[in-house]
Order: sequence, then structure tokens, then C-alpha cells
Amino acid sequence: QVQLVESGGGLVQPGGSLRLSCAASRSIFSANYMGWYRQAPAKQRELVAGSPNDGRTDYADSVKGRFTISRDNPKNTVYLQMDSLKAQDTAVYYCYARYPTDTYWGQGTQVTVSS
Repeated sequence: QVQLVESGGGLVQPGGSLRLSCAASRSIFSANYMGWYRQAPAKQRELVAGSPNDGRTDYADSVKGRFTISRDNPKNTVYLQMDSLKAQDTAVYYCYARYPTDTYWGQGTQVTVSS
């Protein structure tokens, strides 16, 4: 069993920045994939950014150029740097980890972009 604990959400004005963190209870070096998803009210959960273990990164078109995903393997932590935030980025953000035999989700952290 792996626990993923997100932090860093909150209220921010449009154009502002936030950095989300996801701390894993197991080494993320062995994870095939680490990612961030989000779910806004009345919408489906969607992939925001992903980090396969081959060094690539994936981003939703809506966040390209504004969000950056990164890993700190020694700290077993994944980050999501979010810049130039927009109202439509408001959602609950979830950390996701896919290991060879199981997948895990964090409990989510609320991000609200509003003036």
C-alpha cells in the first residue's frame, strides 16, 4: 500500500502561482508513472500533467506553458508548479502513482482561482 499526500492548494488570484506537492510513502523511483489530475464540479477527472519514468513529461493542452511537473526522487515527492493561473483552473487536484502492480490516488487538494 502506498500513501500519497498532497499539499499546497489554496485560494489565489488570477495570474498568480501555486506549487502543489505530493509526498509518497514509497520510493517513486520505482513508479512507472506519476501524475496530477484535476476534477472541477460537474466535470470528469482529467489528466493535467504526467511524468513517466523515462524522463518525459506530458501536459494537457490547457496547461502547456503554464504548469510544470517535476520529480524529486530522493524525497519521494512530485511537484506541480502552476503559473499564470486562470479561473478555469479551479478544481480539486489529485496526485496519481502507477507502480508495476498497483495504482494509487491521493486525497486531493483544492485549488481555487478567484479575485
